Amino acid sequence: MHDKSIALLNQAVAEELTAVHQYMYFHFHCDNQGYDPLSALFRAIAIQEMLHAERLAERILFLDGEVEMVLAAPVQKIHDVGKMLEMARKLEEEAIVHYNQFANQCAAHGDAVSKRLFEDILVDEERHYNQFDQEIDNLTRFGQNYLALQSIERAKAQAAAAPPEAPGA
Repeated sequence: MHDKSIALLNQAVAEELTAVHQYMYFHFHCDNQGYDPLSALFRAIAIQEMLHAERLAERILFLDGEVEMVLAAPVQKIHDVGKMLEMARKLEEEAIVHYNQFANQCAAHGDAVSKRLFEDILVDEERHYNQFDQEIDNLTRFGQNYLALQSIERAKAQAAAAPPEAPGA
């Protein structure tokens, strides 16, 4: 009865899992490069995407479907922060388009609950798009100074956390 909804929900699970993996990859590399605020942003959004996948999977199971735990695309090995942000913004933009379409398709075949789920997740995806767009704007406006500031803040935090040296050491 809900085969169409289950297929759309599984497609969304695949997109969410792809985002989780990609954003965690970006989180690891931003952390390694000393860009703590960007690292934290990628990590936080990855966790939100994981929660989306969970909500979608719960709906699939409620509809007596099988949750397909596959990625929509492989993780892209990108190390340049600007390219990371561009890709992340693109993933969010694609999710916004797809989830609008999926919500409409669910409504067309009488599945108001799945429609509402897609609309609820859509609110988060639009916010994620905005966050990545703002970071791209910051990087465009301030260039490498923006990234250098993030590294400096990390160094300050690490220095403040270091134990004081013993006298005469």
